[in-house]
Amino acid sequence: MPKVNAPAGENRMGTAKMLPLIFSMALPAMFSMLIQALYNIVDSYYVAQISQDALTAVSLAFPIQSLIVAFAVGTSVGTSSLISRRLGERDQKAADSAATHGIVLELITWVLFATICAIIARPFFAMYSEDPDVLEMGTTYLTIVCVFSFGMFVANCIEKTLQATGNMILPMIMQLVGAVTNILLDPVFIFGYFGLPALGVAGAAIATVAGQILSMTACLLIFFLGKHRVRIRLRGFRFSGKTVKDIYVVALPSIFMQSIGTVMTMSINGILSRFTPIAVNVFGVYFKLQSFVFMPVFGLNQGLMPIMGYNFGARNRKRVMSALKNGVAIAASIMVVGCIVFETVPNLLLSIFSPTEEMYRVGIPALRSIAIHFPIAAVSIMITNLFQATGHGIYSLIQSIMRQLGVLIPAAWLLSFVSLDAVWLAFPIAELLSLVVTLVLFVRLYRREIATLDQRPLSAPANA
Repeated sequence: MPKVNAPAGENRMGTAKMLPLIFSMALPAMFSMLIQALYNIVDSYYVAQISQDALTAVSLAFPIQSLIVAFAVGTSVGTSSLISRRLGERDQKAADSAATHGIVLELITWVLFATICAIIARPFFAMYSEDPDVLEMGTTYLTIVCVFSFGMFVANCIEKTLQATGNMILPMIMQLVGAVTNILLDPVFIFGYFGLPALGVAGAAIATVAGQILSMTACLLIFFLGKHRVRIRLRGFRFSGKTVKDIYVVALPSIFMQSIGTVMTMSINGILSRFTPIAVNVFGVYFKLQSFVFMPVFGLNQGLMPIMGYNFGARNRKRVMSALKNGVAIAASIMVVGCIVFETVPNLLLSIFSPTEEMYRVGIPALRSIAIHFPIAAVSIMITNLFQATGHGIYSLIQSIMRQLGVLIPAAWLLSFVSLDAVWLAFPIAELLSLVVTLVLFVRLYRREIATLDQRPLSAPANA
């Protein structure tokens, strides 16, 4: 088992100058997330070269993939939040217990998903397309990425465990291993290089899971052969109801929040399919493109969460708020740049995906309309991260329900009676209204807990 370092490294999150601390912790994660975004683009770029049907199949599979990621990431976010808070409270035993529970819960979740997805893959695609090629390619792709997703579940847990301790470099390396592997193997398996058969969409799926499994291998080697501030103790492991509850207090809202995104994507796909299959492709392409804007912000989240969680556990109000303010400023800057790019050169962005004239006609106004909400989203994302870091994941869930179910889908449905171009305006409308709800919840949290945080003794629960 790995040895435990002295707590000096932990104190850095409670004493270092905030902006340099954020950059030192967030930049590695932001870089690795950019590589992940590059993989998303490369994957769709190669798939689009097979055919538009292949791109449709992968686009339709995206909601189920997102659901798997939601459970994997959500569980690890809950684990990471609990670890960072317990380290802030100087409770090493509880931090170790949280890490161990996290890995076990991830494996159980993988078994459930692998079983269910193998059964529902074909019926799921039959709901959206009667095209036999789309049905066959989609079923094959989804079955492979679901059944062999154990690498993603384990890798996510180890990465978030290390991030909770303030170690951002090793998780970056772990993520890069998987993303770079995906990028390199995609053309090999899709088009059949080095004597291998051309596997098409199945090759894209194989490259994806191969990257995840290699990333998992790197995670396990780095974690169990290195020295870290938490231990995973599987020998003699027994479930603790309290630890599971503490993990899922944050994890379940995070899972539901990301799962709502799956429901949203499926619903929007249904609305768009009433117009033309190309609209579904454009929506799928948008998600690939926007990852270049949102992924760095999510990487910033990864760097900020342990800082916020640690200082919340250590009862340091000033540093919690400083982390939030700096995070909002950095995220807003990234989002503004992204918005400008989407507004000025949408045709160049679409040109990556072997577009037809119809895709240009549908996609250019779509990208411009949706991108309006980028700067607004920056504030919501950072405040949502604060909710999760402080153990208030339910607030994140409320915000997400408001944005993606309460407003976006009804607005998109109503606007679909106006025109296809009008549908895309549902995104900035939903983001603006959800920001209002997010700010109300933030004021509630601040007044009830954060404002008096440094007046409480360290022995008292921060979110009592």
